[in-house]
Amino acid sequence: MELKEYLNIIRKRLWLIAAIVIVACLGAGLKTFMTTPLYNAEAKLIVNQTYDRQGTAMLDYSLIQTNVMVISSYTEVIKSSAILDKVVAAYPDLGLTSQQLASMISVSSANDSQVMNLSVQDTSYEQAAKTVNAVAKIFERQIPSIMNVDNVTILSEAPLEVNAAPININLVMSILISFVVGLMLAVGLVFLLEYLDDTYKSEAELERELGLPVLAVIARIKKDDVKSSQPSITTQQQVGESSYATINQ
Repeated sequence: MELKEYLNIIRKRLWLIAAIVIVACLGAGLKTFMTTPLYNAEAKLIVNQTYDRQGTAMLDYSLIQTNVMVISSYTEVIKSSAILDKVVAAYPDLGLTSQQLASMISVSSANDSQVMNLSVQDTSYEQAAKTVNAVAKIFERQIPSIMNVDNVTILSEAPLEVNAAPININLVMSILISFVVGLMLAVGLVFLLEYLDDTYKSEAELERELGLPVLAVIARIKKDDVKSSQPSITTQQQVGESSYATINQ
């Protein structure tokens, strides 16, 4: 097929492409409005330990590497019942159980970094911020007794009063993705329908497929053409002793 033929196929079923794209965009918009917003609040902890040298706090490279390695252990400790049970007991206003807290908390850290990112997701940003700050405070308070080392400090807490945007809702992006996907599916469907249609639509298709010239073509007759080709009605009129015929057009 030539480029013109592809364009003709698309032009012939342009209404179908437009309908599919519009339905896809409307569906994405409706789904976005029906989705429950989810907010994310984040607090940062730093794992850092120094040693005293003649009364001066010093950093040691081996201690830094040790701090980095223990972060994987801290990730499990922070989601354990030893921490979460105390969070539930100290902050009853959160209205959460330790199992619910464990499912809401995410802990991550960059490679070779002493900073731990503690995040909580909830349908209310204020609730998420209160929860993540509570877990960070209890973890900082309890880690010396659990690990026998005081090397965890809260670097930053999640702000309570902030105009946060939901992390699972983006109307513009959802509609844009639906437009692109819908357009691709619609164009693919149009070419599939054209491939499955084995009828001939023009003389050029017959000449190309059969390799023979077209000798005659039966044109499509419209109803208006049929009415205009009906025979005219003749009437006779008498003039004196002679009669003649008239044609009503």
